[in-house]
Amino acid sequence: MAAPDQSSNSSTGVSDIDDAVNGNPHHARDSSKKSSKKKRKWRSKDGGADEFEGRSSLSKRRNSLHKAARDPRDEPEGKQRKKVKAEGVITRSPSPVIDFDGLSRPTRGTRERLEESSEQAAERLEKMRAAVRTILECVGEDPDREGVLDTPTRYAKAMLFFTKGYQQNIKDIVNDAIFHEGHNEMVIVKDIEVFSLCEHHLVPFTGKMHIGYIPNNNVIGISKLPRIAELFARRLQVQERLTREVANAIMEILKPQGVAVVMESSHLCMVMRGVEKTTATTITSCVLGCFERKEKTRNEFLSLVGLNRRV
Repeated sequence: MAAPDQSSNSSTGVSDIDDAVNGNPHHARDSSKKSSKKKRKWRSKDGGADEFEGRSSLSKRRNSLHKAARDPRDEPEGKQRKKVKAEGVITRSPSPVIDFDGLSRPTRGTRERLEESSEQAAERLEKMRAAVRTILECVGEDPDREGVLDTPTRYAKAMLFFTKGYQQNIKDIVNDAIFHEGHNEMVIVKDIEVFSLCEHHLVPFTGKMHIGYIPNNNVIGISKLPRIAELFARRLQVQERLTREVANAIMEILKPQGVAVVMESSHLCMVMRGVEKTTATTITSCVLGCFERKEKTRNEFLSLVGLNRRV
């Protein structure tokens, strides 16, 4: 009998050769099958894709097709993975500082006005009266004419009223009107009339503000929401900052699950001058907490205040 060829398939072992020599062809075939399976396993480990691995990846893809498309912000909080924020990265403007006096954006002039005596208040009024008289002279008017003789005093008093928010204390306005009610559903006060002065031209902008929040068991007296809006409106403002300051103040004082504020207004600085567009309306919004995270909650608020129904 001829000796087996040594240059044949290298995967054939010595035992296979012995079995073939001894007349055991079945055992030789079994051994060659085992060795070919080992090869497939090694190829799979080395990065090759075998048929079983392909099936498992296909099943994974099929399972993913059964999941409905969903905004990740609408996922329940327990299932969301916590995202580690990079240091120094701010995703939203920080809340304005409400100091121990309850003021926001306090300046040197704010402090002086808040703490002034009656004599200092009279001196302030006289300085403003003199400044208005100068303005009348500069526009070509006669400040001693009967019709405008008392205009400087009237205007100075009116301007102090328009800006009385500078000397108001937000904590005194709230006056501990926060109550534990175990209520966790949306609360909205809409169509709050707002009057403020544009800080760029010192002319009014007027409109309506809608305030909503979802309590975290504590609720605030509903009259306090218009009062907070009034406090920040009675300052020199821009609408974007006014909207944000009201939302941040409610978030700071009440600590609810979320706050949403929307303001619609008409600006006389673009009605009486400039582009002179009398029908233009400016809408600004600020959403915090769950209103920012959850689209459904945000849309419910917008629908209830009537913004989603408009064409």
